[in-house]
Amino acid sequence: MIAILMCLVVGVADGDTLTVLCNGSQVKIRLSEIDAPEKRQPFGNRSKQSLSGMCLQKKAKIKPQTKDRYGRTVARVICDGVDANEEQIKRGMAWIYDKYVRDQSLYSIQDKARASKIGLWADNKPIKPWEYRRENKR
Repeated sequence: MIAILMCLVVGVADGDTLTVLCNGSQVKIRLSEIDAPEKRQPFGNRSKQSLSGMCLQKKAKIKPQTKDRYGRTVARVICDGVDANEEQIKRGMAWIYDKYVRDQSLYSIQDKARASKIGLWADNKPIKPWEYRRENKR
């Protein structure tokens, strides 16, 4: 069991990546179970703004799950009592990352956002970030 950390959010790279200050050290955090649009994708900047508004310069409870291949801590993040991972899905600012999802309750939240055409779901054919990255590698 990895310890829960109390940290201050000092940076937001995009809609699913934060930098936090924990015990005097900066740590990169990748929000678990979600994948936000890339910066050049539709809603990429809005997704970043959404996460910034929710978390930037606020205390966050970090619940680490694992490390990713870039060395970032993959975690559930609670900012001011709000589950940022879940809230990004609810606001239509991120997709559930099917490959890594653990919390099955996120699917009903995403379905509601999609049905309401909230955020990225307002787009007629939203492109999953992992597909966008694969297409733009070529």
